[in-house]
Amino acid sequence: MFCTALPRSLGLLDSLVVAALLLSGWGQLGWAADDSDPSLRQGPRVLRDDGHGVGRWMPDTTFVDLAGESHSIHELASNHRALVIAMTSTTCPLSKRYLPTLVEMSKSSDDGVAWLLVDPIATDKVEDMKTAETSFHQPITYVHDADGKFAKHVGALTTTDVLVLDSACTVVYHGAIDDQYGLGYSRQSPRHRYLADALSAIEAGKEIAIRATDAPGCVLSAREKVQADSSITYHNRISRIIQSRCLSCHREGGVAPFKLDSLADVQSHGPMIQEVIQRGTMPPWFAGPTQESKGNSPSPWSNDCSLEETEKADLIGWLAGSMPEGDSKDVPLPRQFASIWEIGEPDVVFQFDKPQPVQATGVMPYKHVTIQTDLEEDKWIQAIEIKPGDRGVVHHVVVTLESEGSSRGERDGFWGVYVPGNSTLVYPEGFAKQLPKNSKLHFQMHYTPNGTATTDQTSIGLKFSKTQPRYEVKVAGIINPKIYIPAGAENHSEVATLQIPFGAQLMGFLPHMHLRGKAARYELIQDDLTSVLLDVPRYDFNWQLLYRYREPITVSPGDEIRFTSWYDNSENNPANPDPTQDVRWGDQTDEEKQVGYVEFYVPGEPIVDEDAADLDDLLDERQRTLFRRLDLNRDGVITKAEVRKVMPDDKNASGPIFDSLDVDNNGEVSKAELSKLD
Repeated sequence: MFCTALPRSLGLLDSLVVAALLLSGWGQLGWAADDSDPSLRQGPRVLRDDGHGVGRWMPDTTFVDLAGESHSIHELASNHRALVIAMTSTTCPLSKRYLPTLVEMSKSSDDGVAWLLVDPIATDKVEDMKTAETSFHQPITYVHDADGKFAKHVGALTTTDVLVLDSACTVVYHGAIDDQYGLGYSRQSPRHRYLADALSAIEAGKEIAIRATDAPGCVLSAREKVQADSSITYHNRISRIIQSRCLSCHREGGVAPFKLDSLADVQSHGPMIQEVIQRGTMPPWFAGPTQESKGNSPSPWSNDCSLEETEKADLIGWLAGSMPEGDSKDVPLPRQFASIWEIGEPDVVFQFDKPQPVQATGVMPYKHVTIQTDLEEDKWIQAIEIKPGDRGVVHHVVVTLESEGSSRGERDGFWGVYVPGNSTLVYPEGFAKQLPKNSKLHFQMHYTPNGTATTDQTSIGLKFSKTQPRYEVKVAGIINPKIYIPAGAENHSEVATLQIPFGAQLMGFLPHMHLRGKAARYELIQDDLTSVLLDVPRYDFNWQLLYRYREPITVSPGDEIRFTSWYDNSENNPANPDPTQDVRWGDQTDEEKQVGYVEFYVPGEPIVDEDAADLDDLLDERQRTLFRRLDLNRDGVITKAEVRKVMPDDKNASGPIFDSLDVDNNGEVSKAELSKLD
């Protein structure tokens, strides 16, 4: 908190350094309790054998492989000890991650095991399947089940589902390959190797220990068909919902793994679309309702991409029905997207000097890359866009600044940020972020392997403010670096607080935790009144979302923001790297963070005028940064009252030290006076 006492031995400049750190987001520890909703993550669950078809005889059916040759299930099964029927897809992210696993398993198996891969997604491209087939170094059978009849025949439910038949065509295993990858998580290695264990048991003539699990992946079978509103068609209603809520990512060249810009695309992925809508994972928006947004009031968030209740009902009804096309005369105008840069042509672009290697499988630690800007003067930045070199493997990016004489990190907040579907920061006229001359841009890169080894060479584009901005946009991090999450704790909470030293306008929030993060909440405490600013009842590490207000929220000196986060360190969290370990603060995803980013600006006069700009040249970078932080009302001078607000318990800072700097004894420290400080 800002009332923390500062060491008496510090001079004013050093005291201001400590105060600036506090201003940037050092949090005071606190505690709260809450029952938050379950996680969005899902891994394989062991099922009853009889409910998953294990033990039944598989009727025969014929099919044609990619080379045009005909086969039958009974032919393949009767000639081998075991037949593995593995569903797959060239567009489903989990299927792509599991492809290297299937390649390795087929390589390590002998001639007694036959491998049949089946892609049941109608719009998946045959050329992509042929490319996937070439990654296998031994004979397999690869089939495009475009009409989904084969998947329905064998009872496959997802694109990662696997069935094992013995030579008598009996289903002896039905479920997941293993538990390394699931919905919303990935591990360095699996804990349970269900398919490998089943094949080993068959080879040894033993009973299979686990014979049935579910297999998290892209859903193939929709819930039971219903009688939907026949007046709702793709052309007159559904296409417009898809345009508005989905196409920014699910389009040709977009960041999503498959496109949804045609009727065939939507129909092919219909069951999975229905599943993620009902699970609440798509569109990716996890803010709970606020008091202001209840009823018919609009959302307070300008970037709220969630479905309206009527949109959700119409979309699910159409997907669960016969999915009628309707009259093509009702088709909407096509939505237009920027072909290269969403912010328009940048004034300057910086790119990684060298491509960063990304492995094919497993989990990667964060990579840190620094770019030297070599700008000869300070710049005001009105728009920022981060463009990954390979969107398929870049999970998120956090950019911080390192300027001459100072190094900034998470406590000072992010300068730029990227998550899939949110690659830009664009500020209105009169608002901008500062980029000091000769700054370095530090990129914290989180890569997620997707089944294919690749490289990434991320770039960042910047647009300069064309006029002198009136307000500087800043970000503070509310941080508790002393978090301690006990092993096995299923709903552990940690609290950090930030006391507001000056009037400010809150623009938005970005909560950040790692794999054990479960829920988060920002609250504003004003005297005895506590109100919820942002509630995220189901935090998802895969989506580092910035929640941006339509209208900024005013806070006053003495107000407090409390940031509470909840963690699931139990074995019930499938993303948990190790539920037996106590967890503390750390940079890597198997450690944890509690960072509540707050984006804000301080109202007042323009940041600098021409005279102030000339005076800035008198200060070194360290003095310039500290002056801006202490000049609370932006009038070009520091007063004793302003020092007391930041350091209320340090009488020396606002007393004799201040007086020694106030050479003209007018009760103010100007930039010229501060520049004389050694």
